[in-house]
Amino acid sequence: MPASPDAAIDYERLMQANLTRVFGERDASLRLQAIRGLYADDAVLNEPHASVRGHDAICDAVTALLASLPPTFVFTAAGPASGHHGVGRLAWRAGPAGGPVAVTGMDIAQIEADRIRTLTVFVDVPSS
Repeated sequence: MPASPDAAIDYERLMQANLTRVFGERDASLRLQAIRGLYADDAVLNEPHASVRGHDAICDAVTALLASLPPTFVFTAAGPASGHHGVGRLAWRAGPAGGPVAVTGMDIAQIEADRIRTLTVFVDVPSS
């Protein structure tokens, strides 16, 4: 049985790199470099309240997100990434470095040619 094209996708590497090098990078020029290496040219970022297309717009959206968070906030993976058929997922948590978790969520990525074509960010609703 021939290997599926999906076997070539390293979901863990791509999803973890996105979390650390894009959402974890506060320097916009370094973040844009990472986006150019990880995302397709016309990639789309879908967040709960907005959707943007293209490297510069994705960088700007992440800049705005990070600016709205305390400077001590960090994003960390809540486990390994997984995926199949070109769709990857990674659960994450965020909060002050070394402090309590303030928010959790999941990234779902459509991947083509080892690049993120679409990233959809889900933020969990806090339980009461």
